[in-house]
Amino acid sequence: MEYKFLKSEVREDGICVLTVSAPKSLNALCSAILSEIDDFVTNIDLKTIKAIILTGDGEKAFVAGADIAEMKDLDDAAALQFAALGANAFKKLEDLNIPTIAAVNGFALGGGCELAMACDIRIASSNAKFGQPEVTLGIIPGFSGTYRLPKLVGPAIAKELIYTGKMIDAQEAYRIGLVNMVCEQAELMDKALEMMHKILRNAPCAVAAAKRCINDNYDMTAKEAIALENVYFSRCFATEDQKHGMTAFLNKEKPQFKGV
Repeated sequence: MEYKFLKSEVREDGICVLTVSAPKSLNALCSAILSEIDDFVTNIDLKTIKAIILTGDGEKAFVAGADIAEMKDLDDAAALQFAALGANAFKKLEDLNIPTIAAVNGFALGGGCELAMACDIRIASSNAKFGQPEVTLGIIPGFSGTYRLPKLVGPAIAKELIYTGKMIDAQEAYRIGLVNMVCEQAELMDKALEMMHKILRNAPCAVAAAKRCINDNYDMTAKEAIALENVYFSRCFATEDQKHGMTAFLNKEKPQFKGV
């Protein structure tokens, strides 16, 4: 599929910088953009792409929200299809077996906040703004915001943000745990790359297993989540990376992981 609204650059280090690019609409998520995101994550080449840094085109917005002009005249059946398109694409992004970082510049509102939350980690520039303002439009978050936001910041703060529809700045997003780091806008991509390089220095199989445990235990009891963690922990011991990593540690050497 040829993309009109997505730009992807796969660097030599295997990091794909994926940019939502519709600057005239502040990268608002129309159905075409959602379909492109879905296609990209469905058909991603994991042999060449080791990680994704997701960002938005321009200095004003990561993704300003969903396309209100497209949504305004939808009936309930069409709205269900639109919500499912976004939610399914974001779930596929969340489930990728590689690490993902959202590099959030400017507005991340509504669907933009939901897109950022589908990534593993969020780094925000100092001018970033976050919010779920859907109730101010007579609707609710439709791309899994009511599911992921409480997981990240707790139900009480999530309810406050969603019920009021208020917008918060990067420092407040950091304080409540919505983002991992705040930096100056000029440093945003460098900081995202720096963190991703730290992640990629570790065993890919172990990072993927840890991600699977954390994501899968969202809907589990403590007993189920701990049992799942035990299973994935044990599976790491069937990898060459585990044997190499521990041998290197004992020999006081720096490991060189191969992802097998």
